[in-house]
Order: sequence, then C-alpha cells, then structure tokens
Amino acid sequence: MINLSDATPFAEGGNRKCYVHPNNPNRCLKVVHPGLLQEIKKNKPWYKRFRSIDSFDDNLREEQAYKQKALIKDNPNLWKHLAKWYGMTKTDIGMASETELIKNDNQIAETLENYLFTYGVTEEIKKSIEEFQMWLRENLILTKNLIPHNLVLKEQDGKIIIKIIDGLGPQAFIPLHDYSTYFAKRYVEKRIKLMWSRINWDLSGRKGNWK
Repeated sequence: MINLSDATPFAEGGNRKCYVHPNNPNRCLKVVHPGLLQEIKKNKPWYKRFRSIDSFDDNLREEQAYKQKALIKDNPNLWKHLAKWYGMTKTDIGMASETELIKNDNQIAETLENYLFTYGVTEEIKKSIEEFQMWLRENLILTKNLIPHNLVLKEQDGKIIIKIIDGLGPQAFIPLHDYSTYFAKRYVEKRIKLMWSRINWDLSGRKGNWK
C-alpha cells in the first residue's frame, strides 16, 4: 500500500486530488475525495439513487474509458495525445487511478487553460490544437467535453503536443458510438466543436453559457 496521507496534492479538482507517485515521479495518483461518492449519490435525482455507488466513481469511469474500442488496438500513435494508464493502485486514503505524469524538464506540464490565459490563441498553439483534432478524428477517441484544464502541453521536438490527462470516455446516455463508426465520428466532431466553444468562452470572460 502507498502512503499518501502525509503527501500534498499537486492539483485538485471537484472530484479528485492528484498526487505525484512517491515511488515513481513520472506517475500520477488520482484519489477521489473522501465521502464524495455518498454525497453525489444523495444529491442525485431519486431515480439515479438506485444506481450503485461505484457508478459515480471517477476512477472506475476512467478505468472503463481506457478500455474503449479505440484504445485496445496495437497502435503507438494512440498515446501521442493521451497520458498512459497503469491501473488501479491501493493507497492509505483510498484507491487511486495511476496514470502517466506529463512533464517538461522534470516540471509538471502546463495546462492548455493556463497557456491560453497567458498568451491567448497563438499560431503555435493553434497548430497544436489542429494536430490534436486530427488525432481525435483519425482514431475516434471518445472523450467527455474537452476542457482546457484537462489538457496539458508536452514540449517535444520543438513542438507543443496536447495531451489528455482527464475527461476520457464518452458521456452519451445511449452509446450508439460504440456500435457505429458514423455515430462515433459525429460524437468526436461535437466534442471538437464544444472544445472551441469552451476556449472562446474562457477567453471572453466566461460570460453566459459556453455550451
């Protein structure tokens, strides 16, 4: 078991805390906030409270997301824009989803959100986003909404490579994209469109509804 009770997370979201693996500085351990799943279930509409508590667990959702059809192929290019996943790991504060920790010169990689707030949509980052979009379309990687704080920037061969660190896996209620390439393509295109909507919303002062 890995001891994290005395460790400080390097990042924290609404559902999980992220820690540097104490035995491997190139891996990240994501742990769900204590008591969160019970709170989420309690606040759901009555008809969703019949679901198991595991169905609200982001770590288990992430595990399933990495098992999606597109990612079980033997294709190294699949990981160009996606942090690798190494399984579930037991810690003293709960089970952790263990993933690749994206770094540049031994520093944790900057998020796309931070870059955009600092520099805006530069020509360099626009090209990186276009390359990322092409990868999504070619491989039909299914994600939730692509939020800039869930994407980080890897510096590689003089270029910026966008990598997904969170939000993998589809969110459609009826999974037509699992059975049809046509619907998978439509799903990916919608995520790309919403990604740009979110970017523009972030940079315009976050007024109104970005969707």
